[in-house]
Amino acid sequence: MKYLFPLIFFFLITILLFFGLSNNPNIIRSPLIGKSIPNFQLTNIDGTQSINENIMSGDLKLLNVWASWCFACIAEHSVLTEINSKNLIKIYGVNYKDSAEDALGWLKIQGNPYEINIFDSEGKFSLDLGVYGVPETFLVDSKGVIRAKYIGALNRETLYNDILPLIEKINEEK
Repeated sequence: MKYLFPLIFFFLITILLFFGLSNNPNIIRSPLIGKSIPNFQLTNIDGTQSINENIMSGDLKLLNVWASWCFACIAEHSVLTEINSKNLIKIYGVNYKDSAEDALGWLKIQGNPYEINIFDSEGKFSLDLGVYGVPETFLVDSKGVIRAKYIGALNRETLYNDILPLIEKINEEK
């Protein structure tokens, strides 16, 4: 009997560890999932267009938070370029705590997969989204509601196993 409690405790810890390790660490359950994009009033990177939360209505889209100083953003850039070149989904960028000059230079070198690029130099909009590091990507539906959040650099596995099936599911709901 004195061995029963430690055995049960060990068994429960093992089960919790197994389920914890089987979850995808790049998919985070955010309190904003199921809620509308927060209100914001910013400009695009070159300062020629005023942008607010209303642009998030319409089509399903990815909202990718990135920065020119972010090494992981370079790693995910080929996936974003692939998404854009195959017209899989619209991608809007949020340039986070960067200078416009550095961001535009980075896009000139790396290529620009973004249909719109929101300039969040102070990081306030990103903070409202719950961003605590870059890159982070949100799947936003046609009503401007956040449906998923991905932490870290997107890769092809996440794209084909998580994002595209979720897009298909959302499109079937219409």
